[in-house]
Amino acid sequence: MKKKFAIISITLCGMLAILALGSCRNVMEKAGDSSQKLWDPSPSADKIVVISDIHLGIDDSMAENVENKPILIDFLKRLQKTTDVRELVIAGDFLDEWYLALDYPAYLDSSDFYRKVIANNKEVFDELKNVMASGIKLVYIVGNHDMLLESGVLDEALPGIVQARDSKGLGVYYTGDRNEIVIEHSHRYDVFSAPDTITNKEITGGETTLPPGYFFARIAASWVIQGRPEIQRGYPVITAAPDKDTDPDRYGAYLYHRVLGSALSAVTPNEGFADKVLGMDIDGYHGHYSIQDLYPVLGVDESITAPVLYKNFQRTWDERQRVNNVKVKNSFEQAVAGALDSGFYFEQAKVQYLQNPDENISVVVFGHTHIPVFEKMESGKFYINDGTWIDHNSNAPFTRTFAVITTGEANNAALYTYNANGTFTDISIKGRGSGS
Repeated sequence: MKKKFAIISITLCGMLAILALGSCRNVMEKAGDSSQKLWDPSPSADKIVVISDIHLGIDDSMAENVENKPILIDFLKRLQKTTDVRELVIAGDFLDEWYLALDYPAYLDSSDFYRKVIANNKEVFDELKNVMASGIKLVYIVGNHDMLLESGVLDEALPGIVQARDSKGLGVYYTGDRNEIVIEHSHRYDVFSAPDTITNKEITGGETTLPPGYFFARIAASWVIQGRPEIQRGYPVITAAPDKDTDPDRYGAYLYHRVLGSALSAVTPNEGFADKVLGMDIDGYHGHYSIQDLYPVLGVDESITAPVLYKNFQRTWDERQRVNNVKVKNSFEQAVAGALDSGFYFEQAKVQYLQNPDENISVVVFGHTHIPVFEKMESGKFYINDGTWIDHNSNAPFTRTFAVITTGEANNAALYTYNANGTFTDISIKGRGSGS
């Protein structure tokens, strides 16, 4: 899910991180040429390159990666010639089933949908085949925007690709010489985007995966496609917060109402609050839904819940985390607040991996937020968010970003943005992709 309502703070990080790939920095100002290497390679294939949030769409009129697509292809061509690259990892949101207008016709088969996305982006898939043919291991990790993508469809399109999947709609990938690097999309920790096989099962008959973020993404996509109309909405507002100590259930529902209400007030498509315009025939859903169906309100019995979709959403979070293989659970209150918390994903990287005594991890790479982040901790461990390749990244001043991790007895890492002219710039030195 696009983090339209999340603001991730941008800070400076340690200057020492720029040493991660000294040979790369020597060439980063050279003019782009797809016949050239990305950098002067070291003797051994010890580098793992990570990209994510590419968001290839079914139709270029409903895709966030059109202008950047030929630049991505150029990047992949040069990657093939860079002989010290061991792996290319695509860390989720590779293909996009969420960025669709509300009035996009309902369809019965997600696999057929994804085959059409692949056909619309044939040049990218052809180049990824060439990446594998060059000897680079290609890895895909599930994201939220492609959580319904079946492994067989991707195997069919890219024979030989490695797919990291650990539960429905999720994947985590351990790599490096010592399995000291972990990569995932990180929507597992996002209450709005983590797979939800539980809350709506009465509606879907038990077969379901899509979280509320899917419905919000459809609303937001309509708004963007329509030219971002500014429409005043009088959505229901709950003014009095329940006491979080004496009534934590209602307090959690109230927080969900506030955060979702704030997000929906910021994206105002032409469709009305009660207009049942979103038709669905996938993931167990068969019907038409409105914004109102999703919106939590205060009932006559003082309960706080949406009328149709994700009723009592706060009550299923603990079980969702269990099903979704979250190593260290957090409360619903923490997870909802995390949508607005500047350091939520960095904190999750630390709690789940970097400071978890059951894990032996030196580098964590997340995607999902579209905000490139680089942190080198005092312990020498790294947290990186590898950003996005969408055309226009309103969440951060950089797009076309990629992480490079060097594995060995000690790890090094860096974060770059690939420029339209084929040069690339080290943004590790600027902290969380801030340019400040």
